[in-house]
Amino acid sequence: MSMWWSLHLRREAASVPLARRFLLGTMETAGVDPDISYDLSVALSEACANAVEHGGDRGDAGGAGDAAPVPAGDGQPGHACGQYRVTAYLDGEKCRIEVADSGPGFPSRRTLRTAAQPSAAHLAGDPSHPRTAVRPPVTAESGRGLCLIEELADHVHFVNRPGYGAVVSFDKVLKWREGALLMVS
Repeated sequence: MSMWWSLHLRREAASVPLARRFLLGTMETAGVDPDISYDLSVALSEACANAVEHGGDRGDAGGAGDAAPVPAGDGQPGHACGQYRVTAYLDGEKCRIEVADSGPGFPSRRTLRTAAQPSAAHLAGDPSHPRTAVRPPVTAESGRGLCLIEELADHVHFVNRPGYGAVVSFDKVLKWREGALLMVS
């Protein structure tokens, strides 16, 4: 059995815990192991916080005074800048989450990192491993979100959609509680 859901949220700080609670409730109901649910919820929170902070036009602060939201996916560059979209797929043994915004995108190209390609290898300068999010200084007050997502998920992909924003997608292999509703048979 599989299921998916999609939320269209305003770029407001209150939307981050809302998305996180929705994911945790879904995972609990489905019977996903609490440790896996927690990792995914933290990664989702970081992706949503990034969309809230950076996911609109440069002059758009995502505040309560924004115009009414425009449905995402209308195909118009710059539209829906006051909102972002979260989609989660639970399919068999994997959960995939995507957070899409309409901001300027990521400042530099980021590529897929898998569990077989740990971040430590990249930090050691191994050229066979793809570039991942640059680690901020320990004293930095922000900038750790994308790195945290990479550590908590099994696969991470950062995509710029010129004129349409950015997408952070990540997935994780699921573990199920005994008697879970969606457990793979």
